[in-house]
Amino acid sequence: MQIEWWQWAVAGIVLVLSELAVPAFVLVWFGLGALVVALIVAVLPQFGVTAQLSVWLVVSVGLVALWFKIFKPNFHKTRVGMSDANVIGEVGLLTRDVAPFQNGEVRFQKPMVGSDVWPCMADEAIPAGVRVKVLTVEGSLLKVGKI
Repeated sequence: MQIEWWQWAVAGIVLVLSELAVPAFVLVWFGLGALVVALIVAVLPQFGVTAQLSVWLVVSVGLVALWFKIFKPNFHKTRVGMSDANVIGEVGLLTRDVAPFQNGEVRFQKPMVGSDVWPCMADEAIPAGVRVKVLTVEGSLLKVGKI
């Protein structure tokens, strides 16, 4: 069975358009890979099915890797549920004691990402009821310090 160039082109267009329904921005790269194979098969009609599939896979995965390497280099560092820039510097009230090896809890006046209470940690012992400032985000914990 030989896959024709127009079949690759239709598959590529369908994948690119399906990105509108699945907003992950990954399907578009597989669609562009299919369009590249459509061009190759249009120029070289004797190109085998195995070679076509191999080229499609290599080009698609290469485009995805290029996307995450060049255009989204820090995508893997995204924190769970919050952005550093939106949280650092916020002031809250400690509702549970925190110590260097004991997690506490901080409450904010305005909810951040759907919650006004977040687990926290600190380099020093801070009793409950003290106002604290967010210094950094470490995983899903906020690192706080006294004001």
